[in-house]
Amino acid sequence: MSRLLPDLAPWRTSRDFRLMWCAGLITNFGSFLTFVAVPVQVKELTGSTLAVGALGAVELVPLIVCGLYGGALADALDRRKLILWTEAALGVLSTVLLLNALLPRPVLWPLYVVAALTSALGGLQRPALDAIVPRIVPHEQLTAAASLNALRWQIGAIAAPSLAGVLIAYAGLRWAYAVDALTFALSVVLGLGLRPSPPSHDAKRPSLRSIAEGARYAWSRKELLGTYVVDIAATGLAFPIAVFPFIADDLGAPWSLGLMYAALPAGALLMSLTGGWSSRVHRHGRAVVLAAAGFGLCMAAAGWSRNVWAVLAFLALAGAFDMVSGVFRATIWNQTIPDALRGRLAGIELLSFTIGPQFGQVRAGGSAALLGLRTSVWTGGLACVAAVGALAACLPTLMAYDARTNEHAVGMRKAAEDAVSSAA
Repeated sequence: MSRLLPDLAPWRTSRDFRLMWCAGLITNFGSFLTFVAVPVQVKELTGSTLAVGALGAVELVPLIVCGLYGGALADALDRRKLILWTEAALGVLSTVLLLNALLPRPVLWPLYVVAALTSALGGLQRPALDAIVPRIVPHEQLTAAASLNALRWQIGAIAAPSLAGVLIAYAGLRWAYAVDALTFALSVVLGLGLRPSPPSHDAKRPSLRSIAEGARYAWSRKELLGTYVVDIAATGLAFPIAVFPFIADDLGAPWSLGLMYAALPAGALLMSLTGGWSSRVHRHGRAVVLAAAGFGLCMAAAGWSRNVWAVLAFLALAGAFDMVSGVFRATIWNQTIPDALRGRLAGIELLSFTIGPQFGQVRAGGSAALLGLRTSVWTGGLACVAAVGALAACLPTLMAYDARTNEHAVGMRKAAEDAVSSAA
């Protein structure tokens, strides 16, 4: 039984990992409150699936531009400072949403502006958050760190949507936005305790040339490229969260909306709590592909189901598959990418696991308007399975990836061992 429990080694051995984990847990909780509140407010103001899906559209371009530039910044600047400044700015944007909600007649356009700016700041921050992990966690603990970070995300993703439903129903949207602003303030205070994380001595200035260097490296590593495109295909085709408010109404169970948002991370949490086995898996690429296909099948089943509890069960199972895929993608990235390129590659990674969901919102909203609500969901799930299968056939290096024999993983492991020996 103990072999199934999460590996807590990174928590025990790294003070900075503990600080980042706690700060991330707090801020994720608040962010998920807003994640639910904004589409609900757009739905209340417009009653349109297209208007809700458009949130993904306005977030997409800022995310692409700032995600790539944020990766270059993470390699050129102190990663700790970059994390703190962007965290503070995100707190200011939550305050703007609160002020708009306090108006006698809240305005629609600030919701789209804040969504775009939040996406931009997230793009600047996330590469630094990802790139700092291999610096503060020993190489052999990176899979465990990925699992614990996923667990942190899941706790907030389960608790916050459930609380958001209660807050919105009984206290109003303004309380969700107020709690979000407070969590950012607390997260900044914790982040001040992190040790500096300066750039390497040969760091390059952020530029289009340095971004292109990172892109060329990613292109040369087909197993990395495979993790990116498989995730984009899965979430871009089978991530219908934009239409959850309408699905809840269609099922005659508006009370289930918070549970729908919470079901995906609930399944992921269950997998995390029994994920001690993940440290013993070595064929990470194959695990990514199989998990992505399972995610699509579960989403298709959720689209076919007419019982609210069956829908919630399939969403939870989809979340479990997504967690497996995410942990092994992160393991491949952290175990094989050199530190000097880590920020820029983290920027590309950011695009891979955020462009898909943003596009997925637009796809779900648009296809629901054209094809019907349920058809939008189940066809997206089947399209995900087909796309993942085709990509696996086209990328044999991803399916063949083995952490025990891959030259990049072996080289990084040896470099980490040499660094420990030199320090001793």
